[in-house]
Amino acid sequence: MTSFGYFLASEEFTPAELLEQARQAEQAGFTCLAISDHFHPWTDEQGQSPFVWSMVGALAQVTSLPVTTFVTCPTVRMHPAVNAQAVATSGVLTGNRFRFGVGSGEALNEHILGDAWPAVDVRLEMLEEAVHVIRTLQSGDEVTHRGKHYTVENARLYTVPDEPVPIYVSGFGPKAAALAGRIGDGFVTMTPDADLVGQFRRAGGGRKPVLGGTKVCWGADRAQAVKTAHRLWPTQFLPGELGQVLPDPAHFEQAATLVTEEAVADGMVCGADTDEHVRAVAAYVDAGFDEVYVGQIGPDQQGFFDFYRSDVLPRLDGG
Repeated sequence: MTSFGYFLASEEFTPAELLEQARQAEQAGFTCLAISDHFHPWTDEQGQSPFVWSMVGALAQVTSLPVTTFVTCPTVRMHPAVNAQAVATSGVLTGNRFRFGVGSGEALNEHILGDAWPAVDVRLEMLEEAVHVIRTLQSGDEVTHRGKHYTVENARLYTVPDEPVPIYVSGFGPKAAALAGRIGDGFVTMTPDADLVGQFRRAGGGRKPVLGGTKVCWGADRAQAVKTAHRLWPTQFLPGELGQVLPDPAHFEQAATLVTEEAVADGMVCGADTDEHVRAVAAYVDAGFDEVYVGQIGPDQQGFFDFYRSDVLPRLDGG
């Protein structure tokens, strides 16, 4: 059975708003949470970017739902050993309800310390080594590691959960899906692509969980919902590798001028048509996903949660 969760967009909402959304999600019948990990928002219009590790600790106090990062880049901005400590503490705080979603990252967040932004093959190589370091440290044993990209000297985590935190690897193409199948405890991808899910499973993923998600803009007035989605998330429609290589919110804003309201209206569920919302989420179920996360764009969170509680989730659960 597929589980349905809520996506907390830390690029768009304040810490207090994210915590309230987590409470509302649980009350509405969502059974899990995902949260983005960013240093910058995609655009200044989104306007937020709280520290994800503070948010995970706070979420552990206000909800009983499992929490997954969607996703953390554990390779550049923070050393894998520091990420390992954050992961282990989050596992303890949540009572083993934390899952660590990782990916190869974006220059937007990772270039901030002046490090060069590597090519994609190097980023995947760094990700594999970082996952190894994080897994090894979760044992609670003293670790010394001298690898191609990272060095760890006599490091030991004293606060570790009863069970190692699962590490889910994100990917949007065949190479990343194969890496996720080989080293991940699960796979994260954002489009309902059955072929990509199959590549993950054939590469070693087997029956491990596949997680994905989508953004919507619920609203009684569809035209207004389209405008809200276009104002806040036009970056969803940028093609190719732009999302990985542009370094600054201003560059995303420049690129997003090419995205029209019509493109948003055609490519994202906006408005209050129950069938459209159900179809969008069910596409992930049909593609073989185990967990599907939905994020609501804009300020009308209460309307969204009421709508999903009464109209959408019952149909999905019944299907």
